[in-house]
Amino acid sequence: MTPRLASEIWVAAYLTRLRLANIPAYVITRGDATAGVVLVKLATLDGQARVFEPRFDLSENRRVWAILIAGAEPDVDAALTRARTRDSDLWVIEIEDRAGRSLLEEDGLT
Repeated sequence: MTPRLASEIWVAAYLTRLRLANIPAYVITRGDATAGVVLVKLATLDGQARVFEPRFDLSENRRVWAILIAGAEPDVDAALTRARTRDSDLWVIEIEDRAGRSLLEEDGLT
């Protein structure tokens, strides 16, 4: 069994990578420090947004980031609000980037 990195540590490392790439990001909701699921909202500053969630790809034996929801930002925000009411351990990170960069495909973040 592969050890799992605590959510709080993963979030700190991710925010550092985003900051080094000059990509604005904020913790919207702080979840459970050890095992909270992390959702990443990417707002492209044109009224649109998408939310990524981690999934485990058994065929590649690694975590991948898949789009959970995409569309108009108010609709995406409403879906996140509903998700937070169902899971109090949930982390939500918001990125604001016109180019749509999330860095989630980089090594160490998958």
